[in-house]
Amino acid sequence: MTTSRATSPITTGGFPSVRPAASQPLDAGLDTLRQGRDASGATPMTRASVEENRARIVAGHRLCSAGPEVAKVEELAVAANADCAAVPVRVYTPDAEVAATLVYLHGGGWFTGDLDYADELCRFLAQDAGLRVVSVDYRLAPEHPYPLPLNDAEAALAWAAAEFPDVPLGISGDSAGGNLAAATLLRARDGGPAVAFQVLVYPVTDSDFDRDSYRACEHGFPLGRADLEHCFAHYAPDPAVRVGVEVSPVRADLSGMPPALVVVAGHDPLHDEGVAHAARLQDAGVPVTLVDHPTLCHGFLRFTGASPASTAARDDLVGLVARLARGDATAADRELDDYHCSDLSLTRRRFLEGDTR
Repeated sequence: MTTSRATSPITTGGFPSVRPAASQPLDAGLDTLRQGRDASGATPMTRASVEENRARIVAGHRLCSAGPEVAKVEELAVAANADCAAVPVRVYTPDAEVAATLVYLHGGGWFTGDLDYADELCRFLAQDAGLRVVSVDYRLAPEHPYPLPLNDAEAALAWAAAEFPDVPLGISGDSAGGNLAAATLLRARDGGPAVAFQVLVYPVTDSDFDRDSYRACEHGFPLGRADLEHCFAHYAPDPAVRVGVEVSPVRADLSGMPPALVVVAGHDPLHDEGVAHAARLQDAGVPVTLVDHPTLCHGFLRFTGASPASTAARDDLVGLVARLARGDATAADRELDDYHCSDLSLTRRRFLEGDTR
């Protein structure tokens, strides 16, 4: 795969060095979007209604590049769980032979987002990575708070495992979807379907708002601390629930998890907990590769139509997932070995403890 290296991400299986959040300038294309938002006078997420926030996300689809045509796209309603009649999914089938099935959970703070949210990425994962992608339209908070979206994710994974038993099964998600993916894996480990690999893209893995990256990106684009607190208030309003491992999976025993690719962005309040989750996986003996894009922001996959660096990061992600899905847990190190790795040493233990100073 030939792509621009504009974002200069760090990638390493052992991640001996990681840049702190917001230590490099924001990518120019993303900064233009940030300035436009700041000048627009738009009502902040925290003061907009649920309906207004959902409408904004739909309007934001226009900032994504169009994904490629694939052999088949089907809209289905899959097996019910105990508290829902059925879970809608969109299944993307590539032209080439299917290498694996990937259950994908979109982002949106648990209370926004739909099947179009990650349509572009799902199409690239299908056509360029050779995956059958099952994108899940899980129920949204606040109408359906924890654990209902997680129940839907679990049901979709079980359905995919039963429906497509001939190839390996993976699970992925971005942001809140990454949180659901990580939590679904905890459930799957205890008697659920066998999962061969996981891909977590700028995931929510903790409910600690005092990590250094939260402080560095307190007023970040497109999300800051108050925005993420707002998301948690919809999904898990009870603070006692938030610290449980299904909402804060970084606090769980992560032994027995499948090989992982974890992608984080430098301009993201969630940066440090993503690094911490990768470190916890590695401590549990799980093969894991961490890719850090220091000049990109949270949600960069939603801005590929406006930021060439985000497009390059998407293309690299698709290439890494293709290798991981074929059983090459160390592929990322070879795929991106021409990236410059920072010589700034930050101990993994500090990330685990939420302190990167």
